[in-house]
Amino acid sequence: MTINCKGKLLDFTVPKVMGILNLTPDSFYDGGKYKNEKNILEQVDKITALGATFIDLGAQSTRPGANEVNTDEELNRLLPVLELVQRNFPETLISIDTFKAVVAKEALDRGAAMINDISAGLLDEAMLDVIAEYHVPYIMMHMRGNPKTMQQQTIYDDLLQEIIHYFSERLSVAYSKGIMDVIIDPGFGFSKTMEQNYKLLNHLDLFNVTDRPLLAGVSRKSMIYKLLGTDAHNALNGTTALNMLALQKGASILRVHDVGEAMECVKIYEQLKA
Repeated sequence: MTINCKGKLLDFTVPKVMGILNLTPDSFYDGGKYKNEKNILEQVDKITALGATFIDLGAQSTRPGANEVNTDEELNRLLPVLELVQRNFPETLISIDTFKAVVAKEALDRGAAMINDISAGLLDEAMLDVIAEYHVPYIMMHMRGNPKTMQQQTIYDDLLQEIIHYFSERLSVAYSKGIMDVIIDPGFGFSKTMEQNYKLLNHLDLFNVTDRPLLAGVSRKSMIYKLLGTDAHNALNGTTALNMLALQKGASILRVHDVGEAMECVKIYEQLKA
């Protein structure tokens, strides 16, 4: 399974790692941590040196209950950092975590490689047209509502069937616009209870029916630390355990805060396959 990203054909025979770089003051784990050029460049250097294929830049917190920031604020947070990273690490594949078409377009104009949209185009109907115009890979995630309301929308008749149907519909719309390089993210922690998150992970292999690369984003989330009676800062061990399970269930990309540990998971997983 492959996608075309900035002229590079990426093969997911060996899973990839996406390192998270949050530019928000209120993200659940590392909000406000990267405030100046030195800190940002050191973190990007670390992420790339450890072996991540992608860096995911986000300037709008999507944690449960997060307030939406206006477009100007999101751009003001994002674009200077994007330009900084592009100047210093021109070969890095940068993903932009946004659900706003205007933000996506501005970022793609400045060299971003792909768009990571928590709403699969449902929060901004112009998003898919932007993706089609720029011919970039697109990560579409499952969510109901928005970050402010999503945890009030966790009642399903059949969790797995409804999420698969959601992706079937969203992929159909994307394909109709000529968007073929799509990655799907089942949305751990978005519009789901703890029990639903674990059911979803345990049956992640069902999403191989979409014939698209799967992204698993469980890093330090509440499904881990609430179960273990701890907090996000002490959830690395649980994250590593779930990352390995996600790989065994067919994940092609691990989206993580801790790149080194995720790369070790991939290395061990590959040895188990040998």
